[in-house]
Amino acid sequence: MVTTVQDSSAQVVRGPATTTSPPARRRKGPASRRNDTWVAWLLVTPALLGFGVFFAYPMLRGVYLSFTEFHILTPPVWTGLENVQELIGDTRFWHSLGVTAYFVVLSVVLGVGVSLLTAVVLHRLGVGTTVRGLMILPFLISGVVTALVWTWMLDPQLGIVNQLITWITGEPVMFFASDTWAVPTLAALNVWKTMGYNAVLIFAGLQTIPATIYEAGRIDGASEFQMFRSLTLPLLRPILVMVVILNVIGSTQIFDIVQVSTKGGPADASLVLQMYIYDKAFGQFDFGYAATMSLALFLMLVAVTFTQMRMARAGESDTN
Repeated sequence: MVTTVQDSSAQVVRGPATTTSPPARRRKGPASRRNDTWVAWLLVTPALLGFGVFFAYPMLRGVYLSFTEFHILTPPVWTGLENVQELIGDTRFWHSLGVTAYFVVLSVVLGVGVSLLTAVVLHRLGVGTTVRGLMILPFLISGVVTALVWTWMLDPQLGIVNQLITWITGEPVMFFASDTWAVPTLAALNVWKTMGYNAVLIFAGLQTIPATIYEAGRIDGASEFQMFRSLTLPLLRPILVMVVILNVIGSTQIFDIVQVSTKGGPADASLVLQMYIYDKAFGQFDFGYAATMSLALFLMLVAVTFTQMRMARAGESDTN
């Protein structure tokens, strides 16, 4: 085809018009997608194996053993709900559950309160990563090491803390040997260990709050306390709920600090549920009843977690 263009002075003849189209994209066919699927399964297989071996199988095995009478030298014998009936009538179980609840309440209230205050102060001062890294160091220390160090420091005769108390009041305080002080002292150790980690989490949440919100509050004449109560706390709700849930789960599973410092004493005053489960399983070799208590603790933690998330609306944020 020849295109002719004619104007007032001459006639110009142009050659055949040609068009160039971009190269067609190469589409992945079903075979290529199947190859990608196999690669994906290959990559997640180690994680799935670890989950199955170290979590799924032990959990299912524990649920099965909770309905049996199982001592380590004999095969398990199915007993149905006999362990549950024994648990309902076990006064020591309910005592240890009460001690655990007392410990959890002290740890969560003090821990979250101190962590929140520390995070707000750090956020206002604008500290760098070095200070935040130093704060998280106690969380990285083993619970056994924490219990040993603080047991020496709180020793009624040689501990530096009790020497200072004796110099001030004239007599030492039996932190781990007193029915009154045993659980609060253990809760204080747990707060000291986890406070830095919780403060870093809350500090990260504070950084997500836009500064314009506080500027608007100052323009409206709000005080610092009013802005903290009406702006900071509502906007930190998702982070605070997560911190509370983590603290509840961690405090309920406390074992190493109690085992090293008090071993559940004096007179079962600090016998948390994990200590009682350990004593039943490895002290009395009653693994079936210990599995029943573990299953009961798991169900209670699930109920508490979902209740907290439902009441606090953890999935919603007031910044939306």
